[in-house]
Amino acid sequence: MMDAGNQQERFKTTGWIVGFTDGEGCFSVSIFRNKTSRFGWQVMPEFVITQSAKSLKVLQMTQKYFGCGKIFINKRYDNHHEHLYRYCVRNRDDLNKIIIPFFINNPLLTEKRRNFELFRNVLSLMNKDEHLNEKGLQKIGNLIGKKLF
Repeated sequence: MMDAGNQQERFKTTGWIVGFTDGEGCFSVSIFRNKTSRFGWQVMPEFVITQSAKSLKVLQMTQKYFGCGKIFINKRYDNHHEHLYRYCVRNRDDLNKIIIPFFINNPLLTEKRRNFELFRNVLSLMNKDEHLNEKGLQKIGNLIGKKLF
């Protein structure tokens, strides 16, 4: 059983993650050509938070909180003096069982909430294997504004 102090700390962390995601997170669905796929398209949903190297620790804390996902380095060679890091959750099981329920129970407050709902709808279609047929792929494409066929 969780004591009141732990519940309060978890609430603070939960609220912080919602706010952090509202400001820095992204619910993304990419559809790209893949010759090995039946209809030539692959659908890749991902939850991402990006930060500079100086803030890598908050990505690590977020990864630890969710218990899933990976952190990738995106090396920068422009006029910025530090690399970017991306916390990404791409595994559909983790998206369905951890990320989606978290943001259903802890709603986003900005326009990102609409992006989350689109993301959730795409995952729902994928859970029904709609991404494996032409009609379903077109539905997903329409949801994210991409013409496929």
